[in-house]
Amino acid sequence: MQRAERKPGAGAVKPYLYLLPMLVFAVGFVYYPFLKTVAQSVAVVNFKGEMTGFAGLDNFRYLFSRREFTIAIANTLRLMGINVPVTLALTILLAWFSARPRRWGPVYETMLALPMTVSMSAITLIFKVLLNPTVGFVNYALGIHAGWYTDRHTAMSGILMLTVWMGIGFNYLLFLSAFRAVPEDLIGSARLDGAGPLTVLFRVQLPLISPTILYVACTNMIQAMMTSGPVLILTQGGPSRSTTTLIYLMYTSGYRSSNYGLAACVSLIAFAMTLVFAVLLIWLEGRKVNYQ
Repeated sequence: MQRAERKPGAGAVKPYLYLLPMLVFAVGFVYYPFLKTVAQSVAVVNFKGEMTGFAGLDNFRYLFSRREFTIAIANTLRLMGINVPVTLALTILLAWFSARPRRWGPVYETMLALPMTVSMSAITLIFKVLLNPTVGFVNYALGIHAGWYTDRHTAMSGILMLTVWMGIGFNYLLFLSAFRAVPEDLIGSARLDGAGPLTVLFRVQLPLISPTILYVACTNMIQAMMTSGPVLILTQGGPSRSTTTLIYLMYTSGYRSSNYGLAACVSLIAFAMTLVFAVLLIWLEGRKVNYQ
């Protein structure tokens, strides 16, 4: 029985058909909203979100003239500059200490991974109780009377503690897997040459897990730049705008003031800053990351 001839090009089209659903969602939920945001940033937008005219760069000029915008940038950079290195250092140390399988390993590994199973809103409410100025456990344990989320000098510290705790679970699992993937013969050879634990860590293990470090740093940077949920629930940008971030400023400009043109400008600035830091990390990848 003669086999039916396959039409030329049919096999080449088939893989793209599998990608079609993803492309439809990407266009509908990523590319179209982004292009619409770009259009709104240079347009006059009414309270219904309809573009009624062309504004040019007036929206950006107005945004740059607002003191709240510079405060939001400073707070966002501060949040990112502290959150990313602290989370990296903490989770790397935790994974390093627990990389070697031990009897009670599954117990504390599960406990360290638990933060990733709790929703952001639940974690935020838990921290609101823990850092309560009157009945909070933190003030009681430390013997202080700090009004964490009501004092402009400590509100950002409270947000930072919350965001760092939120990032521990998933980052810990990534680093734990990376440390356990390092070949034991390399570690054993280094120890035979007289290398101590810290030398093995900095000379052997960290260079080999550098791709994981880059990935975690990039994702944490993006999450820090996009921080808005804890601010929205706990402080509403206060006290005295001490916790106002770019994304929270975008929210208040768009959904509270119905100034959608200004909100679009803020979102584009946040996108540009995130892109710049991502490019810097990719540039660092070519110099410091080892994929061997």
